[in-house]
Amino acid sequence: MEFLLITGMSGAGKSQGMKVMEDMNYYCMDNLPPVLLSKFAELCHESKRDINKVAVVIDIRGGEFFDHLFKGLEELKEKGTSYKILFLDASDNVLIKRYKELRRPHPLNPGGRIIDGINEERELLKEVKKRADFIIDTSNLTIGMLKEEMSNIFTEGLESRKLSISVVSFGFKHGMLMDGDLIFDVRFIPNPYYIQELKDFTGEDSNVKDYVFQWDQTHSFINKLIDMLEFLIPYYITEGKTQLIIGIGCTGGVHRSVAIANKIGEILKDNGHRTIVSHRDFRLK
Repeated sequence: MEFLLITGMSGAGKSQGMKVMEDMNYYCMDNLPPVLLSKFAELCHESKRDINKVAVVIDIRGGEFFDHLFKGLEELKEKGTSYKILFLDASDNVLIKRYKELRRPHPLNPGGRIIDGINEERELLKEVKKRADFIIDTSNLTIGMLKEEMSNIFTEGLESRKLSISVVSFGFKHGMLMDGDLIFDVRFIPNPYYIQELKDFTGEDSNVKDYVFQWDQTHSFINKLIDMLEFLIPYYITEGKTQLIIGIGCTGGVHRSVAIANKIGEILKDNGHRTIVSHRDFRLK
């Protein structure tokens, strides 16, 4: 039986992750108390429904989280049920924004500042994050992108690719991509914004892409960047890194960075890497 534990930061998308696993025909249970892990696995084994894929969501809502979690996981292992841990994370700024949009308090600090609750939760979850088999940062992911990433891991045979790569376009005028591991500035490429017939289009439109990729320096940059990434990725994996965020920045985050981020993501996917592309400052005109 496949047994998956979904956990992570509150607001990072665990409920959506569970829905994705349900769509993949996993038998899912939300907010299972950690002390019941072993018993739940036994019930699934004994069920007449022939349950062979299980996903459970466990987080701080269960209370006394670490008092019972690792003990429950050890009992699973002792009784012959192997498991994997999926940890969903997001940046502090994104988590704060999500809480404010939903007008919800943080469960660990319902009467105080959201950031204080987030900091306390990160401290509580740091050990389980270290043990996670897979970490997905949902900061720049839509629900569709999250589904694609989870599909890559659990149905497309890429579960051995433990490094998740996120290529994010952004505009420097809107601020630096604060959670980026590698940041690249593509403002050396002529700006389509100053071409009247291109100004109101984006890097996903063919006329803008044709303009961006007509320059030799664009192709040289992409080739050199891919060469460097293919050199670095094996070393990141060896060092235990599970997530790599590559920022591609231009002035506004609409034209050059979008086109180039899409191309880099396409090449990395073709090379067999778990890759998601997102556009932080993308705006349709």
